[in-house]
Amino acid sequence: MAWRVMKTEGKIFVVAAGDLGEGGFFREMAARQKPKAVICADGGARHLALAGMMPDSVVGDMDSIDGETLRHLEEKGCRIVRHPKKKDETDTELALEEAFRLNPAEVWIWGAMGGRIDHALANVSLLWLGIKRGVTVKLVDSRSEVFMIDHRAVIEGKKGQTVSLLPVTEKVSGITLEGFEYPLKNGEMELGRPLGMSNRLLQNRGTVEIVSGALIAIRYLKQDVFV
Repeated sequence: MAWRVMKTEGKIFVVAAGDLGEGGFFREMAARQKPKAVICADGGARHLALAGMMPDSVVGDMDSIDGETLRHLEEKGCRIVRHPKKKDETDTELALEEAFRLNPAEVWIWGAMGGRIDHALANVSLLWLGIKRGVTVKLVDSRSEVFMIDHRAVIEGKKGQTVSLLPVTEKVSGITLEGFEYPLKNGEMELGRPLGMSNRLLQNRGTVEIVSGALIAIRYLKQDVFV
């Protein structure tokens, strides 16, 4: 099982440069969740400007944000963490690592899906960093949330929401699903056989337990849209 440390200090939002989904949703969720910090990955700072919000820090090689905007952010007290353009990490990975330094319980990464599929897949792979650190990391937009499960998870949502579960290790064993239209007891999934597609919540929560391996969970926020 992955090494775990319990974190207790709230949520952090990381904002990447991709699509956030429907207008106003990010601002609404920020007001509701009250993150302890908002960290932008380079060009993600433009989303904060459009939302009328100020990031706590901007992290990256600064190739997607203009100098005037950077100066304005610095004057307003935003921390700018510059990295070289020639680097192994993506800007979103660097911003996530910056979030981990603040010892959060959860990190929600916005603007991580849609657009370039290679960027989207790279961002999905970042979920494993949360597993290693014992921090819940989610990719979030106005359509869905994506997260990784390597032991047990309670999926909070609404009756009728679609939830898909996909293996990210060669085999996932001991899978038990409760509170879903298609329950499972001590089942298995393996790469190349997407058996966990398009399940649905029967109530406002469902539980997923696994003995070994890891799953990607995708919960769609609208109800009864993939019936």
